[in-house]
Amino acid sequence: MRSRCPLEKRLLQKRNSRENLDRFIPNRSAMDFDFAHYMLTQGRKGKENSSRYGKDYRKQLAEAMNMNRTRILAFKNKPPPPVELFPSNFSSFPQDKPANSEPQRHIPQTPETTLDAPHLIDDYYLNLLDWGSSNVIAIALADTVYLWDATDHSTSEAVTFEVEMGPVTSVSWAVDGRHIAVGLDNSEVQLWDSTTKQYLRTLRGCHRSRVGSLAWNNHILTTGGMDGRIVNNDVRIRSHMVETYRGHEREVCGLKWSASGQQLASGGNDNLLHIWDNRSVAPTQWLHRLEDHTAAVKALAWCPFQRNLLASGGGGNDRCIKFWNTHTGACLNSVDTGSQVCALLWNMNERELLSSHGFTQNQLALWKYPSMVRIAELTGHTSRVLYMAQSPNGCTVASAAGERLNFWNVFGDPEEVKPSPKEPFAHVNRIR
Repeated sequence: MRSRCPLEKRLLQKRNSRENLDRFIPNRSAMDFDFAHYMLTQGRKGKENSSRYGKDYRKQLAEAMNMNRTRILAFKNKPPPPVELFPSNFSSFPQDKPANSEPQRHIPQTPETTLDAPHLIDDYYLNLLDWGSSNVIAIALADTVYLWDATDHSTSEAVTFEVEMGPVTSVSWAVDGRHIAVGLDNSEVQLWDSTTKQYLRTLRGCHRSRVGSLAWNNHILTTGGMDGRIVNNDVRIRSHMVETYRGHEREVCGLKWSASGQQLASGGNDNLLHIWDNRSVAPTQWLHRLEDHTAAVKALAWCPFQRNLLASGGGGNDRCIKFWNTHTGACLNSVDTGSQVCALLWNMNERELLSSHGFTQNQLALWKYPSMVRIAELTGHTSRVLYMAQSPNGCTVASAAGERLNFWNVFGDPEEVKPSPKEPFAHVNRIR
């Protein structure tokens, strides 16, 4: 019987790599079946009539017909080696190298680790999983936020809320990897110190209903609620509400700041995608209002290698991944994935994008960018994969669905060590 302890490792039976292997089949195209048929049918007649002709005549005939062979099903001679058009020491330009000169990265088809996640809420509009810069995962299971340290695989309980306050509707690590924001069903947002397990403060008055999305921009915590409002909260000051964005008519389910901290992307259950720019004269007025999606926009991911490039994913009636130039608002590409898009993550080291999906396959799909050729599919979940988070080094991806938390080594090894993030609660100039 399976244990119900949260974040306990689940032992999975891995498939034997030698199962269902095809038997060896000879290469028939390399065999001379015409000669074999002749030797089996006409060869014996030739021997019977050999007395009519002289020995020299039979020898010349055999040489002309290539019949001086003893084995019937013999392989043909190998073709001559190709003639070198250029000397071996000729060096071409780097862009002239063949596409397959580099070995293809191996992508495991099974998760490295699986943890139990009982009472994980199956709600498309919530954000219940995040991986902090200190290599600790935060996951909300009903009214409790649990922490799983990926370094020593230890589990701890961060906080459990009263029934009238919960359940937890969103979690998000600050950039320092120590402080964590928790959105609640009662419209409040609480800040906690994960190291000491101490309560820091509560952000009230931002929303009139549950807070389903959170996004940090240094010391600014941006919150999105079911009421359609987006609020910037300066966590250093008492009057924390500093800016309010109004553009969504229904619940805000996706929030992501760009790496520069200058642009904010927001997606809602009204099928709208907004781009906000804090450098503009009116930062609370959207820069772009994008209406191309035909379902809720939850999945958002800023490209790490190309500024002003945003990927967005639509819900069940849309099923598309779209790419945007957030400077001009132009849609660069749209790909129909065939299923509900729940989350998106870019590979930090390669030009690849990972998407998680709902009905009907509940899979993770790895795409090559910009061709959007599907490289791999990972099918380790039995229900829609609503939540994904990426490790600090960019290699491992955690995906949560149903009552399971899977870890995938889908992005390979990092090329370089990423710089450590800055302390968000240090004294810095306020963003205006």
